[in-house]
Amino acid sequence: MRKMVVVSILLAFIVIILGAYTRLTDAGLGCPDWPGCYGHFTVPEQDHHVEAAEAAFPDRPVEAHKAWNEMIHRYFASALGLCIVILFFLSLRLRAHHRPVKLAFFLVLLVCFQGALGMWTVTLNLMPLVVMGHLLGGFTVLSCLYLMRLRLSGFRIPGGDAHVRRLGTFTLLGLVIVFIQIALGGWTTANYAAVVCTDLPICEAGWLDKLDFAGAFSLPAAQNYEFGVHDYKARMTMHIMHRFGALFTFVYLCWLAIRLFKAASSDRIKNQSILLVLVLGLQVALGVSNVVFSLPITVAVMHNAVGACLLLVMVKINYTLFRKT
Repeated sequence: MRKMVVVSILLAFIVIILGAYTRLTDAGLGCPDWPGCYGHFTVPEQDHHVEAAEAAFPDRPVEAHKAWNEMIHRYFASALGLCIVILFFLSLRLRAHHRPVKLAFFLVLLVCFQGALGMWTVTLNLMPLVVMGHLLGGFTVLSCLYLMRLRLSGFRIPGGDAHVRRLGTFTLLGLVIVFIQIALGGWTTANYAAVVCTDLPICEAGWLDKLDFAGAFSLPAAQNYEFGVHDYKARMTMHIMHRFGALFTFVYLCWLAIRLFKAASSDRIKNQSILLVLVLGLQVALGVSNVVFSLPITVAVMHNAVGACLLLVMVKINYTLFRKT
């Protein structure tokens, strides 16, 4: 079961990376139907298949490279779903050995909901709320799998570290802050607002007079949300809020890491606080690089991946402090 959890974690991480790559290459509607692609379980490439596909979806001509991006993401997501189902049955079989049955069952429900969100992403033509929910669902699946791995592992600090348990509320808050920041990033990219502001540290001149919070966090009715439907002011506000969120997250987590390092009596928590600062610094550097270099795909995908790593670090810190003895 431990090996299956590790495989599932790797798959979940790959799915997050592939999802980001699919979104950044504008391939979210590379296949206009679900779960197949133009009525096939692979991308139609032969001439007669392409003609039939374009006849069935006249508004969506076949773009093989985008379709493959989307289908590869679906293949890996399906494999992840299968692994999670297997984990659930393994936990039932081994429940006498205190395997996490409830967490495994929750993961089954979560991955089923993720599948539904994946379907709605296509059928609702990239509605930003669904796209952001799909992103957050993927991060939640990864976090729950990592939590399961921790629960199956052998490392123990009896009672946690008593010297830092009083910081437990702040570590939980840090986890929530990271999750909210990921949501802000998801909302920004789902509305194609990632390259709206090209100046640092905030935005171009006059940004304060253009803020539109009502527009930025609303969802206009539309038939198709591909490439965004919000106006410039709303998108600029999304981007700026993501930047302010990043600043707040950076300051808070740095403060938390320093407090943990000073209060901890165990090397394990000291090392986790150092790791938190390193991953956080890398994430900020990638975020700045996205602006300076106009969102190169490699950097943008890494920004998603390191964001997932930052979330996992916070999960581990909280587990170390709060796990059951």
